[in-house]
Amino acid sequence: MRKLFLFICCLPVLNVLQAQQFGGHPPSTKWNQINNDTLRLIFPANLALEKQAADIAATIQRLGVQTLPTIGDRIRKVSIVLQPRTTISNAYVALGPWRSEFYLMPPQSAFDLGTTPWYHALALHEYRHIQQYNNFRKGLSRVAYYLFGQEGLAMANSAAIPNWFWEGDAVYQETLKSRQGRGRLPFFFNDYRSLWLANKNYSWMKLRNGSLRDFVPDHYRLGYMQVAYGREKYGAGFWKKVTDDAARFNGVFYPFQRAIKKYSNTDYKTFRREAIQYFRAYADSVGGDGVSNWAGRQSHFAGDEEFAQWINDNTVVLVKSSYKKIPAFYLRNISTGNDTRLRTKDISLDNYFSYRNGKIVYAAYEADTRWNWKDYSVLKVLDVETKQQHTITHRSSYFAPDIAADGKTIVAVDVQPGGFATLHIVDAASGAVLKKIPNPQQLFYSQPKFYDRQSVVAAVRTTTGANTLVKVNIDDGTVEELLPWSMRAVGFPAVQGDTITFTAAWEQRDELFSLVNKQLYRLPTPDNTGTGNYQLSTNNNKAVYSAFTAAGYHLVQQDLSGKSWQPVSAEAFTAPLFEYSLDNLKQDQPIPVDTSRRYRISRYRKTFNLINFHSWRPYISDPDYTFSLVGENVLNTLQTEIYFNYNTDEKYKELGVSAIYGGYFPYLVLGVSETFDRRESDTPNRTWNEFNGRFGLQFPFTFNGGRFYRRLSLSGGFNHHQVNYTLGSKNRFADKQFEFADASVSFTMQSQVARQHIYPRFGISLFSRYRTILTTYSGYQWLTSASLYLPGAFPTHNLVLNAAYQKRDTLTDYSFSNSFPMSRGYLGINYYRWPEMYKVGVNYHFPLLYPDVGIGNIVYFQRVRTNGFYDYTDLKYYRGDAHLQFRSAGAEMFFDTKWWNEYPVSFGIRYSRLMDGELMGLGANQWEFILPVNLLGR
Repeated sequence: MRKLFLFICCLPVLNVLQAQQFGGHPPSTKWNQINNDTLRLIFPANLALEKQAADIAATIQRLGVQTLPTIGDRIRKVSIVLQPRTTISNAYVALGPWRSEFYLMPPQSAFDLGTTPWYHALALHEYRHIQQYNNFRKGLSRVAYYLFGQEGLAMANSAAIPNWFWEGDAVYQETLKSRQGRGRLPFFFNDYRSLWLANKNYSWMKLRNGSLRDFVPDHYRLGYMQVAYGREKYGAGFWKKVTDDAARFNGVFYPFQRAIKKYSNTDYKTFRREAIQYFRAYADSVGGDGVSNWAGRQSHFAGDEEFAQWINDNTVVLVKSSYKKIPAFYLRNISTGNDTRLRTKDISLDNYFSYRNGKIVYAAYEADTRWNWKDYSVLKVLDVETKQQHTITHRSSYFAPDIAADGKTIVAVDVQPGGFATLHIVDAASGAVLKKIPNPQQLFYSQPKFYDRQSVVAAVRTTTGANTLVKVNIDDGTVEELLPWSMRAVGFPAVQGDTITFTAAWEQRDELFSLVNKQLYRLPTPDNTGTGNYQLSTNNNKAVYSAFTAAGYHLVQQDLSGKSWQPVSAEAFTAPLFEYSLDNLKQDQPIPVDTSRRYRISRYRKTFNLINFHSWRPYISDPDYTFSLVGENVLNTLQTEIYFNYNTDEKYKELGVSAIYGGYFPYLVLGVSETFDRRESDTPNRTWNEFNGRFGLQFPFTFNGGRFYRRLSLSGGFNHHQVNYTLGSKNRFADKQFEFADASVSFTMQSQVARQHIYPRFGISLFSRYRTILTTYSGYQWLTSASLYLPGAFPTHNLVLNAAYQKRDTLTDYSFSNSFPMSRGYLGINYYRWPEMYKVGVNYHFPLLYPDVGIGNIVYFQRVRTNGFYDYTDLKYYRGDAHLQFRSAGAEMFFDTKWWNEYPVSFGIRYSRLMDGELMGLGANQWEFILPVNLLGR
């Protein structure tokens, strides 16, 4: 497979490729489908997903009638794959190939994404992206589609229409067509409210691109404000007209901005400022509190302090993280503010944990060893006194655990594929299941807490999206409703004696509440009156909670008294959610959850449209220039490529076909290529063509879990190779035909990384490959290379050590291609007279500055970093004990950028001072431009 693709043209497909999971399911997986003229909905059989599939299909058909006219009039059939075996909550729509995938695990927290049934929320949101793609193939975007296929269309659409519109429009649809949606959730607006209240006024390009040192809201939130304002002021058809012009590239340059000015009679800068001001006006009446003032004094992002829980009257345990440090458990002395680090938190999907009686329990992420679409959530128990941690469950799907007061049992939410939830009581020492609490109402549980020996308090959601707080009887599963059912998000319950505290949506904010003997109280928080407050923990007359700020979740301590709590009517929870006076949201009717509609379900054949070419893709990996026809099927089990390559160094041409099939384990690899007009650089009269056919196996393993990400790949192949001499060489040299074998192993291990980390604080990368001729001739090559990543003098610095070793035969029958990493600044050597070579390198990487500046909404500079290096390479002569040394030292400067406000690209320049350049006829000073080779991994 080729290494790199054309920098300008293929940037937009990067984020799509990151979402794909190749292979992923055991071969025994059977697939069903709902197939009609609008969609092909594909899902694993025998997992009781039929009702969810029915609702998704029904919802999409209704959206096709009700909301399509606001974006266009075209419907193109799409394939949607339901992925029920992952613990991650997500989804995406992509071109190349044209399909969508829904990750069916519902999120535990109700505040981020709401309580609408997860599969229903995904249908509302993701189908808007399908409607967008269906109606953006027009004008110059259509030309790009014809020239480069689906990825060409993605390229054109992304260049014409900003990412904030794609996601803001989809969030608006999920809000418009449901009883909730993110546009009605207070948590969704915390980000911008915190900036406004802290008087952090960032430029438009900074809001678009984000920052590595400051907290900047994502494009979902920015987009929703722009889209909602546009529809409210200029009507439901406004964005249809704007995107129609933009997708056609009317005006060629900045078509989206031109279209907004055309249809609003307002320039783009004024439009976006007025859209933000419309929502900001609702926050102008608050602020000036301690939390906002603290955030305003922070130069940059300070860090998150989350889930603080009392250990004694003067100490809490919490999770801290920042842009420089990964999440870890700490003890904080409330009186002095001093922190004592306990342990790094294992890889987790969130920072939730529970503490009691000297024990911490939390859920951590683990990957399946072989199948990419399967992963797990396992329980970890940490002893605060000894700092020893134990994993008590394996291959489980447990979330939001709570440990009993005596430290002997744990209650956790067990979520099976498809989202069916059950509360399990497990042994805290062995992880053995002691009790599965019945769930006859099929409620979705989140964040359970022991109330007493007979009951558990938990937030629950129904299959219609209503939620509340309940007390669950451990013996029979009966529930007692503690609040009225509503669409207000409720969560983070905690129990202290007979008092239950929790967070719930309240007007424009998420606020703190308590229940005492069924009486509801609200806790005013004078230190934070503008954004949400979460994770309340009380102890005697003290309370701590995490306040959302522009500098991170900030731990707030507040003294309590009987007068601190204000009585509230429970019926207030049934009031409508806050909608920022957007009349359009009030006029439309939501699409209800409908799992009763009957659809014909048939078997989906894995071989259906297996060979699915979708795009023409250009690549550059100098000196190779390649143009490929690439393909992949909807289930992500077969990748195919037909390519033509031209090498500017040797002037040869290469035509090839390759395929890798991941439907089985190991993966099957096939490849055939013909190379024309090869010639030896030191023997111009020797010219030939080469043919190579390869069959191989690949064994990829993933061992992600604990504090490290680990991957191991074993590969091997059998090759048939022919060398046919051409022109004047035909009569001088005999053609060659032989078989050779290749085998390789690669292993990577790395710690978690924080936002500003250039490389992990600890990591290992190892690659070793051996190739040998099996028949007729003799020849071999063994290459091994490794890198060790270590922490530097400061949290964002890295010391990186490199080493490589290569050995080859001293015969002249055939020379395998060379991948040995020479000292920087020198040319590669692959000659039988130098059969053995090794290299060591030392690198020190560190950031120079974080500019956070851009140019013309085209390129945005997030970070400038540098690397000082020293390389030493030794070549051994094949006779005697002669050696050549190639030494270099120098510096590299890298620019971490975003292009078109969306696509991350790193490039740089390198200066090498050659200490032995005369051996190759090179000058002592060498300059190079470092191309962005990280753009696309194939």
